[in-house]
Amino acid sequence: MSLRTKIIEEALLLFNEKGYGAVNLSEVAKSLSITRGNLTYHFSSKDDILSAIVEGMWSKIEAERAKSRQFPSFENLHNEVQLYYRFQKEYSFIFLDIHVLRHPIVEKQFREMTAQSIADNKATIAFSINAGNMRPEPIPGIYNHLAFAVWMLLFFWLEQQVIRGEKTEEDGEKLIWSLLLPYFTEKGVQSFKSFFGKDYYESLGKPFEVDLSRFINF
Repeated sequence: MSLRTKIIEEALLLFNEKGYGAVNLSEVAKSLSITRGNLTYHFSSKDDILSAIVEGMWSKIEAERAKSRQFPSFENLHNEVQLYYRFQKEYSFIFLDIHVLRHPIVEKQFREMTAQSIADNKATIAFSINAGNMRPEPIPGIYNHLAFAVWMLLFFWLEQQVIRGEKTEEDGEKLIWSLLLPYFTEKGVQSFKSFFGKDYYESLGKPFEVDLSRFINF
């Protein structure tokens, strides 16, 4: 492994652990047991390292997306969901820091990725309607909001875990399907069970139970 690659990988570990703003070049060099001058020979600034990390991330994302089927099926949405969550873990310092997300090196590509993700969600819904797996839109605007909500569950999953203090290994895919399934036809439900399995379908979450006596007193 070249020193340049080692610097990128070590910086990524430190950024994920401490946050991008809390790490400087001297810390990266110290962690690698090299001099700061040796590091700056390869990267003159921290932003240069960020640029290399982001370039590597986008290359991986595009390579993974290229493996997916080119039509908007349930399987394709599942692959997209898992892709998002996998890269959120690998590059958590980007997804958890609004200052990094708004950094010129990151912002434009993330906005393009967001727009594409929402468009892909809409295409999945449209494809599912045409295939008879989802019902036509019951109220105008519902499916546009649904496509947007799915993206939010993808993009902000790590942040909500931090805010709520409930970090679990389970990702938010079941929540996404819980939003979509009420709009499925019987054919769609059977297709879903066929792809994910009946056990998965029956384990989407706990039944909704609320004791109203705690809130209503007469």
